[in-house]
Amino acid sequence: MSTDRRLEKATPETWMSPPGGRWTYDQVKDLELPFDWELMDGAVVVRGMAEWWHDQVRDELFFRLKQLKPDPYGVNSERSLLLDAYNSVKPDVVVFDKSGIDVAPLGATPASIVKLVVEVVSPGSQVRDRSSKPFLYAEAGIPYFWRVEHGEDDKPVVHEFWLRRDVGEYVPAPEHPRHTEKLETDRPFPIGIDLASLLEL
Repeated sequence: MSTDRRLEKATPETWMSPPGGRWTYDQVKDLELPFDWELMDGAVVVRGMAEWWHDQVRDELFFRLKQLKPDPYGVNSERSLLLDAYNSVKPDVVVFDKSGIDVAPLGATPASIVKLVVEVVSPGSQVRDRSSKPFLYAEAGIPYFWRVEHGEDDKPVVHEFWLRRDVGEYVPAPEHPRHTEKLETDRPFPIGIDLASLLEL
């Protein structure tokens, strides 16, 4: 008796050969592999190793945003974000509206509640963080996006983007599109962070 391969679950033996050309989130959500991965356009994509600078900046941004957030916001890091049936990625930091929803038991954070996504660029993620992922975040309707880059003396530089819903694309924040010494913004809530202090141990 024939079976529809498009309904098969991905396994460590089949993850490189999706039936029908693309996996869905439901087919890969329980997949266990010996490396970290994301689902992009229906393909299982290996996540590269990150450097110390990346992890330090990511972790400190996560902690600072958790300290600053008012209710009803929540913050998570390195957790699956479900953008659509064929795209489930792991942003460095996500700010979401937890009103009326318990995200703890969810396998992935739904894009519909996300207000801000932060990507810290590292050598192995430049193309994805600068083009592929922002495109997907904009398509999913996430209103704010930060891209964090190496600046002078390795200090973090935050590029702040706002979603233009009429065209479905991110544009530089009108007031302060590029934050160097201090990150100051009121989107999605008032935030003030000394960027150099993110590197302090």
